[in-house]
Amino acid sequence: MSGENLQIQRIDTSRHSARRGIAELRRRLSPQGDVVSEASRQRTIEVFGEALSPVEVVDRICRDVRVQGLDAVLDYTRRIDGAELTAESIRASEAELRKAYEAADPEFLRSIRRVRENIAEFQDAILHRDTRVDRHDGYLVQRYRPLRRAGLCVPGGAAAYPSTVLMTAVPAQMAGVKELAVVAPPTPFGAYNPDILAVCHELGITEVYRLGGAQAVAALAFGVEGIPQVDKIVGPGNLFVALAKKHVYGEVHIDSLAGPSEVVVIVDRSTEPEFTAADLIAQAEHAPGASVLIGWEAEGLDAAVAALEQMLGRLERGDLARQSLEEFGAVILARDAEEACALTDEIAPEHLHIATEDADVLAEKISSAGAMFLGNYTPVALGDYAAGPSHVLPTSGTARFASGLSANDFLRANSIIHFGLEGLQSLARDVRVLATKEGLTAHRESVDLRLSRTAQTS
Repeated sequence: MSGENLQIQRIDTSRHSARRGIAELRRRLSPQGDVVSEASRQRTIEVFGEALSPVEVVDRICRDVRVQGLDAVLDYTRRIDGAELTAESIRASEAELRKAYEAADPEFLRSIRRVRENIAEFQDAILHRDTRVDRHDGYLVQRYRPLRRAGLCVPGGAAAYPSTVLMTAVPAQMAGVKELAVVAPPTPFGAYNPDILAVCHELGITEVYRLGGAQAVAALAFGVEGIPQVDKIVGPGNLFVALAKKHVYGEVHIDSLAGPSEVVVIVDRSTEPEFTAADLIAQAEHAPGASVLIGWEAEGLDAAVAALEQMLGRLERGDLARQSLEEFGAVILARDAEEACALTDEIAPEHLHIATEDADVLAEKISSAGAMFLGNYTPVALGDYAAGPSHVLPTSGTARFASGLSANDFLRANSIIHFGLEGLQSLARDVRVLATKEGLTAHRESVDLRLSRTAQTS
């Protein structure tokens, strides 16, 4: 293959097994606590006075926040983020939100409103509704009710993400959640970012806290002075956010344990090489981000890699993307389309772009992907920003069993069962048989007692 200047992993399945390389990529990108930079290691020593693993860091922060409350939150915000905040300044004021909104670019606000409508339309269309099943002398209902309160994590380390506010808040609002609390780091890209604040104001969100990392997750999960406990925490974040969500799961619900962003792009000869290169770089520029290119025609892969090399040299974040491509990328030459689909199903990627002539046909052969993008004119960026489904998606192979965030994730389901006497009689025999088998005689008696009492009075 061409493009030798880019040191990206190459796998030819006719000569090598792709599975070992895929497994290694997944391990290195999974949120298990072992993928940290040297700078992060040094920062941990500065903050804690000793070398701790990310899991140990998160355990200590969560423990301290649970015991000490807001004092621990403010202390860790000072030590980790370098932000001197108080109980009053930790929350963006109504005046700050309004000021950011009034100063926002009108075209930006118009885009926000259009995107909000796209998200709302899609989320409303897929929203669970109450379902009733009628039985003899009775009925069953599956009932859905919204969560009372949700916490939304918005990243703010290397870039500002107003899109994440939309992609987490609008599904929650469509489900009917009344209270939303946004947490974003106390940085120019986070809770001090005017675009983030303007979007929150546009959506009617009044709780915006200048908090990031594990201390933000812990504050939402346990509740501290001035920040009531939430029922569920959603949204992306760094390794420490993912590990903190894992730590507090059970105290509250969470959406997923997200790792770095990832994409698989499947190509054939019909695919435009520059389109492919742009799609791969779009994920790699998250740094880290995993970009895997799969095809069964060597010429198409060669052309895409050559386009990658040319494009990396002229993009603003090209150096970061190159580093990710070389560390977490792969180009896989499969034997045929069937093998390409099978390998993709094994990877179970967050984003899957099938940029081939028969994209819809191949999509039917693949079941494990967070979101699928079909055809040359459906880049992943459409889903990231504007289409309608949330861009909060399962990563690190978890699309095997997990789904992307939606309005339904903010609903609780419970069943309602109602029977009259005849309905009780119709089910009594089966209840009696099973309860007797299990030795739960009081269960059986709860039915028999009602039937015998009715027989005595009739």
